[in-house]
Amino acid sequence: MATIISHSPGQTAALGEEWGRQARAGWLLGLSGGLGAGKTLLAAGLARGLGVTARVPSPTFALVHEYRDGRLPFFHLDLYRLATRADVIGAGLEEYLTKPAGVAVVEWIERWLDEPPWPLAPGVRFRRVEMKTAGQTSREISYEDFGG
Repeated sequence: MATIISHSPGQTAALGEEWGRQARAGWLLGLSGGLGAGKTLLAAGLARGLGVTARVPSPTFALVHEYRDGRLPFFHLDLYRLATRADVIGAGLEEYLTKPAGVAVVEWIERWLDEPPWPLAPGVRFRRVEMKTAGQTSREISYEDFGG
């Protein structure tokens, strides 16, 4: 597992932007961390790296926001309001988590995951990201990749 220390919100967004430039179709990024850890900021940076020009707010109440103006479709999900995998399936979000038709970023991924991660569909690359508050503006961002 790799770990990066971000010393500012700008660095967190820049990391997301770098990952967005590297992203390929079938990428799924699962974000975990407490409230205010920077999950939405990282997702917004990733969207910018994909060329998305729209503002990227948290989809907490909508559950999912779709953006199609970048180089790949970008799907931003927030599972905070869902408690279990059955809730996620009942909300119709399973397709985003198993076979994203572009790049999917999922906040509160622990609402979906079993340990170890479920079998991935061919061509899906899963990046598990854990974000921890390390100071007022610093974040410890650890990640590990699975699949293709």
